[in-house]
Amino acid sequence: MSKAIIGRKAGMTQIFAEDGKVIPVTVIEAGPCPVVQVKTKETDGYTALKLGFLDAKENSLTKPDLGQFKKAGVKPCKVLKEVRLESVEGYSVGSEVKADVFAAGDRVDASGVSKGHGFTGVIKKWNQHRLKETHGVGPVHREPGSMGSISDPSRVFKHKHLAGHYGVENVTVQNLEVVRVDVQRNAILVRGAVPGPRGSIVTLRTSVKHSK
Repeated sequence: MSKAIIGRKAGMTQIFAEDGKVIPVTVIEAGPCPVVQVKTKETDGYTALKLGFLDAKENSLTKPDLGQFKKAGVKPCKVLKEVRLESVEGYSVGSEVKADVFAAGDRVDASGVSKGHGFTGVIKKWNQHRLKETHGVGPVHREPGSMGSISDPSRVFKHKHLAGHYGVENVTVQNLEVVRVDVQRNAILVRGAVPGPRGSIVTLRTSVKHSK
């Protein structure tokens, strides 16, 4: 059965396993997430949950968003996300999804917005090589180089790897292991790195991949 929860990246640390090995982990403040809406195949054509996260003031929300929380009888939240699940049995509007929805050993996919790096060149953004440092090359040696013939097509094709805005993209890291769950602190410790800076919003879902 698929599960999901919304959290906030608290940072990275390391813990020691029983055999003494060091495990790098990302600490995620997961939930509690009130259920604002339950979508079913009969009414919406697919199964999903609309979850809230982090309390907010009413005057900080738009009227449409505030209306959803009032209809569900839930306190307003800063974050409102919809997560698709295979089944929504056992969930009801007003109930809460807490960190104990996952357990140690579970495999999850972590989705977030990557860190922003501003406007960068092709070397930093696409890992391209420098041009040769010889006569006739330059004066810039960190540019992308030749773009193709002049007469035909007389233009640069779309989607070429050029300089531009780097980062601030939706990124999903798949098949991460849940190392530890602290229900009292609403914390989930996931092995490895999770996209985004500290304080950013992260969504954890049951992994679509299953490692052997």
